[in-house]
Amino acid sequence: MRCLVTGCAGFIGSHLSEKLIESGFEVIGIDSFTDYYDRRIKEANVQGLRQSTNFTLVREDVLGVEWDKLLEGVDYVFHHAAQPGVLASWGTRFEAYINNNILATQRLLEATKKLPLKSLIFASSSSVYGDCKLPMREDRPLCPVSPYGVSKLACESLCYSYWKNFGIPVVSLRYFTVYGPRQRPDMAFHKFIRAILQGEEITIYGDGNQTRDFTYIEDVVKANFLIMDKDCSGEVINIGGGIHTKINEITALLQKLMGKKARIRHINPQKGDMRDTLADIGKAKKLLNYNPRFDLTEGLKREIEWLKEIAKL
Repeated sequence: MRCLVTGCAGFIGSHLSEKLIESGFEVIGIDSFTDYYDRRIKEANVQGLRQSTNFTLVREDVLGVEWDKLLEGVDYVFHHAAQPGVLASWGTRFEAYINNNILATQRLLEATKKLPLKSLIFASSSSVYGDCKLPMREDRPLCPVSPYGVSKLACESLCYSYWKNFGIPVVSLRYFTVYGPRQRPDMAFHKFIRAILQGEEITIYGDGNQTRDFTYIEDVVKANFLIMDKDCSGEVINIGGGIHTKINEITALLQKLMGKKARIRHINPQKGDMRDTLADIGKAKKLLNYNPRFDLTEGLKREIEWLKEIAKL
């Protein structure tokens, strides 16, 4: 069986690609190695993958690739390539979100509409919800509060349109704050852990009482595998931990796990950040038999150890 993973050198894409290879799949990975963060991090993410004869790395932009050739014989497509980040999506930089999220997704869908795919899994985000009633359920009204969230919602709408009109077996998975080894350096846990290890100040936007539903990377990868065995075409499904935690509680837990005191500074809330997130994972349990396995303590221990080793701190 052959799989194509866009964004294969990223945080989630590299973990997913590795698991697919371990499970006996042939994987074609595409990544443009954008400069959103240090390219060397992405190169390290795919170092192990490149040792496998069942992995092919395509260093190209999703917008410029020859899809007909790449998709030949592909059974599953995992679309994780995207322009990430809430803060960076404001102003003139939004053009990158239009191109790398909305237009790239439309081009991929267009290329697959006549193919006999078993499934196309689109990596969406809890950012599509905005500040809605908790827990966040898939049938609630969507009011994203950042341009990034708007771009991911547009992608979801495109997926639905191509399923409805062309029968593409596409499923959108709404990820809730994914963490673990290889987490991007601009994400909170990565920044907090690195700051504590180096004795630097942690910056928290707002009072720290805002909450997030955190999802460990292995649970996210597992959800992608569960989709492969189910017919969930046209569906949107939350993938989260099912509980939410205050940012202040996270910093307290990190200090306990690391045995170090953190210096914390609070600044004004960041534009576009949601106050709280909490996934209703009832649909994922029903359709996929999804159950998150990793709690925050275990997941954070693993991310701490990874940062100590990789960053040589």
